[in-house]
Amino acid sequence: MNNRLPETSNAHLLTGSGEGLAAVPRLPEARAVDRRRFLAAGAAAFAYGALGTRAEVAFAAAPEGGADAARYRNLLVLVELKGGNDGLNTVVPVGDPAYARLRPKLAIARDDAIRLSDRAALHPALAPLLPAWERRELAILQGVGYPEPNLSHFRSIEIWETASRSDEMLADGWLARTFARRPAPASFAADGVVIGDNDLGPLAGGGARAIALADPEQFLRRARLASPAGERRNPALAHILKIEGDVVQAASHLDGRHAYATAFPATPFGNAVKTAARVIANDAGVAVVHLSIGSFDTHANQAPTQARLLGDLAQGLAALESALREIGRWDRTLVLTYAEFGRRPKENQSAGTDHGTASVHFALGGKVAGGFAGEAPRLDRVGDGNLPHAIDFRSVYATVLERWWSTDARSVLGGRFETLPILRG
Repeated sequence: MNNRLPETSNAHLLTGSGEGLAAVPRLPEARAVDRRRFLAAGAAAFAYGALGTRAEVAFAAAPEGGADAARYRNLLVLVELKGGNDGLNTVVPVGDPAYARLRPKLAIARDDAIRLSDRAALHPALAPLLPAWERRELAILQGVGYPEPNLSHFRSIEIWETASRSDEMLADGWLARTFARRPAPASFAADGVVIGDNDLGPLAGGGARAIALADPEQFLRRARLASPAGERRNPALAHILKIEGDVVQAASHLDGRHAYATAFPATPFGNAVKTAARVIANDAGVAVVHLSIGSFDTHANQAPTQARLLGDLAQGLAALESALREIGRWDRTLVLTYAEFGRRPKENQSAGTDHGTASVHFALGGKVAGGFAGEAPRLDRVGDGNLPHAIDFRSVYATVLERWWSTDARSVLGGRFETLPILRG
């Protein structure tokens, strides 16, 4: 049976009560699920609402085709740090005397930080990640960025999610282009699942079949209640309801009922991780799960906000690791963080930090070769107020494509980028 999402280029809104869903065409001015992709006429969206709540499914049309299932059984989990996380207070350059001079209020005290080396330490809220570091299953990617950086949230996240140059506009996400060239198996429920957000991000475009679960529990409840009754009242809706049925069928394969022994944190990110673990436990398969946490846009009063978010991130990722070890998937899972940019090295007058450029990111997984990659920040090289990048983010993507999925990176990224030595085997 083919559980893949259907191909379509129309956008519609479906709403209704508990007795069934009545379908109406989506008006052009109605709210879009994905901020970029409807302009490319390659997406369709459904919203299931009741009692004032809403859960949405969005998917992009993709060509039919097969691929080696083993390639995409190597799961990719992307975690977006929305708003741009401050890298210097995440992996703290405790060995650099310029750090405290640049941040008289915000600097993490040497004795509070979790020492990793003579020159670097973790923010104390990241303590749940220390066991992964000690097992060499956590890689710290230092100085991740790109040439000619853009400091706009909206433009820079587009650059990251489409893998474009800063002076280039691309319509499709880098993962959408990947699946367009090497489709996931037809037996997979979807190429990717986006949890907690309506934006398909790197999965948006004409090449990926992706489900965006803004409210997973509500969506699954409404999907089970979906009814084709509207077709009898209006034959013109037959196509819409056919697609609805296909989406419901795919959703049924994402309704994981695995009973984990792992305790998931009672936080928004912890709930998203729990949903992700349920999705991953299904036999139907997905190649990508996308999570997000934020906002890290800490222009003012950064210390408590970042500490809370980093704590939620670390606890959630530790729970994800525990859950995936339970089902034997940790060795075939690669977790990567990303964000539109980092923050400036020098604190501002509001006890915060402003939009910056290069930052630190994490790679976790049973096959990760732990340690440092890239270059430690050189605070003596802060020329225009920002740090130069040491790793082009497209090298991270090239590592996923070539070393994790054994597929050609150049055709997806539009050029050759060095892979990183962050994976074993």
